[in-house]
Amino acid sequence: MELSRTRAPRLPAITLVAALAVACGASALPEGAHGAAGVTVPSTRTMLAERDWARPVVPFRVVRAFIAPAHEYGPGHRGIDVEAPAGADVSAPASGIVAFSGMVAGRGILTIDHGDGLVSTFEPVQSVLSPGTPVGKGEHIGAVTSGGHAPLGQLHFGVRLNDSYINPMLLLGEVPRAILLPCCE
Repeated sequence: MELSRTRAPRLPAITLVAALAVACGASALPEGAHGAAGVTVPSTRTMLAERDWARPVVPFRVVRAFIAPAHEYGPGHRGIDVEAPAGADVSAPASGIVAFSGMVAGRGILTIDHGDGLVSTFEPVQSVLSPGTPVGKGEHIGAVTSGGHAPLGQLHFGVRLNDSYINPMLLLGEVPRAILLPCCE
């Protein structure tokens, strides 16, 4: 007995990419691309920049930039280090719920779950907040202390989107768009 083989209907590639992007919770289409039914799909970068996060410390000067690892366990810098003297106030960049507050390997860590797969982490920070505490954008969440991988006088600010580290500057709207220039004549 031979089974008949039916061919699955072929969908336009852009529809497949849009479906995968929706399933993954992000847009894999280029900004301004059109998905199913001609709907314009914003890029993940655009969606993140539209969230309007606030800087966690003021003044805000990045001393070590985000460096994406080549793979999950590869070397990189999964966040940014910002100049911040010991005792400086640290504020929530966006509203959310404290997910963790305590010591890890001798340094104070504070993590906020902002919903939609976004989680921010700060170290070294001393905080009186406990897990489950709601915080609002700009609300005081702790003070810079010492310890951790960042040198004294710096705050490490990391962000994960769906468990993958992303550049926090994307949420602050401060990552310039890449411009490709012509190469050679």
